[in-house]
Amino acid sequence: MSADTQVAIVGAGPAGLLLSHMLGEAGIDCVVFERGDREHVGTRLRAGGLEHGAVDLLRSLGLGQRLDAIGLLVERTDFRFDGRGHRVDFKAATGHNFTIYPQYEIVTDLLAAHAARGREVKFNTPVTRIEGLDGERPVIRYEEGGAARQLNCDFVAGCDGYHGVCRPAIPAGVIRVYEEVYPFGWLGILAQVAPPSLEVAYSCHDDGFAMSSFRAPEVSRLYLQCESDDRAEDWSDDRIWSELVRRLDVPERPAVRPGPIVQKSVTAMKSFVIEPMQYGRLFMAGDAAHIVPPTGAKGLNSAMADISVLAPALIDFYRRGSRARLDGYSAQAMQRVWQVQRFAADMCRLLHRFPGMSDFERRMQRERLAYMTGTPTGVLTYAENFVGLPFDA
Repeated sequence: MSADTQVAIVGAGPAGLLLSHMLGEAGIDCVVFERGDREHVGTRLRAGGLEHGAVDLLRSLGLGQRLDAIGLLVERTDFRFDGRGHRVDFKAATGHNFTIYPQYEIVTDLLAAHAARGREVKFNTPVTRIEGLDGERPVIRYEEGGAARQLNCDFVAGCDGYHGVCRPAIPAGVIRVYEEVYPFGWLGILAQVAPPSLEVAYSCHDDGFAMSSFRAPEVSRLYLQCESDDRAEDWSDDRIWSELVRRLDVPERPAVRPGPIVQKSVTAMKSFVIEPMQYGRLFMAGDAAHIVPPTGAKGLNSAMADISVLAPALIDFYRRGSRARLDGYSAQAMQRVWQVQRFAADMCRLLHRFPGMSDFERRMQRERLAYMTGTPTGVLTYAENFVGLPFDA
């Protein structure tokens, strides 16, 4: 059995749903495929912070009501090193906030908008193969209700993450892969306890990086640098809180507040980029095309920035019949992708303890931190990158 649409979107994360919403509002027919179920998609504990460009984009699309009601504004980052806290007021430096609004809230908003407009998302529908990307009508082969089906389309949007089926559909030798795997991981926890303050705190401690953030006024999100092969079950709750207190607590700053841990996991740290982000009638976005270490809080924002380029390009094609913006999608998106990669990698190297670091390297790390937090130029450079490079929409 076969069907037809204009744009097939593989993946119902923030990138895929945002693209579907923007195209649907422009009258463009699309189908969203998602191998997981609705609960899985709507409750994934992933990224939690939005740059001002992402906030502006959601508001412009009529998706800002809950964001404005429950999003938490952050104005400063507190860097902790040399046994002290060093605040960077990025709101004062740039005029922009950073907004804590978890990924699952964005997905909730987008799914509600789809439901209100009668747009279907095909959950529990894995795509098994993609064919004809270099032709006029690509074919999506998928499984639905135990039956093999296919869909013909004009374009395919690969929003299916790092382990998805879209990137392997690109022939060998077409794309170049850039990758850096870091020699440590992050142990992340979600705790049912109020955060010490509504600031994001980064600690560059002799025993490794630590971070204090939050998801809601009574929900804390904290991280510890750990060995890359550590398992979450290797870390008892007492051990986690002991390390967080030791690495994060400094004089004249609110102390870490231990509480019930409701979720913990270990995340591998890597930088990953494919270039170009398109082949034939396939256009890649989000984690399917690039991954950043979470130190700079850029993954979700980068995915949304991709869509702010891709959606207008597709709309332009259907309204004017021009492929110029589509053909230039990768080049345009890559300008921001590489700036984000640079910032995230720099933050990763600045804040973590690497195996075999010399005394000289550690001292240079300290001096870079002092420059970034204690000089007008350093503060402005960090602030502009953290609150976000411009979106294109």
